[in-house]
Amino acid sequence: MPIRYIISTMMFLLAVLLYVDRACISVARGPMMQDLGLTDEQWAWVLSAFTLGYAIFQAPTGYLADRFGPRFLLTSVVIFWSIFTGITGFAQGFTLLFIARFLFGVGEAGALPGLARAVYAWFPVSERGLIKGINFSGMRLGAAACLPLMPFLFESVGWRQSFMILMGIGVAWAVIWWFIFRDLPEQFRAMSSTELEQIRGTANTTLQSHTPSNSSPAVPKSLTASMLTSRNFHLICFQYFCSNFLFYLTLTYLFPLLKADLGKTGLYSDTQIGFLSAMPLVGGAVGNWVSGYLIDSIYKTGNWPLSRRVPAIIGYGLAIAGTWMFLQTEAVLPKMAWFTLAILGADMTLSPSWSTCIDIGKTHAGLISGTMNMIGNLGAFLSPLSFHYLMQWTGSHQAFFFVTMGLNFLAILAWLAIDPRRPIQAHEVLPSEGTK
Repeated sequence: MPIRYIISTMMFLLAVLLYVDRACISVARGPMMQDLGLTDEQWAWVLSAFTLGYAIFQAPTGYLADRFGPRFLLTSVVIFWSIFTGITGFAQGFTLLFIARFLFGVGEAGALPGLARAVYAWFPVSERGLIKGINFSGMRLGAAACLPLMPFLFESVGWRQSFMILMGIGVAWAVIWWFIFRDLPEQFRAMSSTELEQIRGTANTTLQSHTPSNSSPAVPKSLTASMLTSRNFHLICFQYFCSNFLFYLTLTYLFPLLKADLGKTGLYSDTQIGFLSAMPLVGGAVGNWVSGYLIDSIYKTGNWPLSRRVPAIIGYGLAIAGTWMFLQTEAVLPKMAWFTLAILGADMTLSPSWSTCIDIGKTHAGLISGTMNMIGNLGAFLSPLSFHYLMQWTGSHQAFFFVTMGLNFLAILAWLAIDPRRPIQAHEVLPSEGTK
């Protein structure tokens, strides 16, 4: 088996853990609010505390991924966020819970920029779309498994002990990653010359060693200036904001909403509601696989820009259609099927977004992708708050979904102008990439 596939498996497992840790609090809403005496408004801020820390620290951790390499960065942040996952179980009130979730978000902020930097070093351009799709599908599958399974764990050991168990799993992953991963394929002793040629033949550059003693150069001022003035980059960040605004509802309010609507009928158990809540997340995983496959397939035909634009535009179109039909449908299963289509579409936008950041960021892929994810997760930060306050102001959930449809339409317009061939630093363009 190629070494890079082993690395990809570890990355997939991290993606699963990333969203198990993130989504489990949604399932714990009832017992946590009761034990800690929280109001609905306080709960909305607890959910947004994570995304606030997550968004703010995307760019800094992206810089650290470029500076010190994904081996050090991912090991450190996984241990860090796992500790605060455990501390969540010790919360006695709103303040400590808010702080713990904020710092948990700070730790998770380094995961995707670190993975993006690892993808740049370990995978050729022709494989990056599918690899990113597989990684993102792991996140959705992790959350999907969490929603029906976590009620069993909560009932068996309690919500506090459950967070401690998740902490131990995270630390175990970090230790394994440190011992088996290397920042560059050349540093891996078992790497064959054939596989290295496959990676480097289309990897477009010779990378520097990413260790503390021989680290990447500091971010040049020209890069910062280009990020601030690049319309291409601004559009990538904006459309990612739109994608996160819709998706994050599945991790925060979907399970509690279904429980409130269906649980009172006595016809559905928490586990059954968990399976219904998991449907959109499984759809998101499928969307990531489809999108990753489309990206690499279109790229191989020679049309680099369309390989990024087409999957994203199709995805936003499906998100609009699915959301609209979700609002028009009453029966439970058809309604959830339409919402699953909406999330499938929303998730089709992830792989092209991150692939484009790797395209235009190159050796600074961590910083570029981290900045995009920072802006995108401001959408995730605003999502639960918007859902809560729009419901309070209008008396209906529909206002939130109309806002998401409008944002998705604007995102389609943004993708019509995004070009992966325009790097943040023009002098980094290489012939092997520019000819596509």
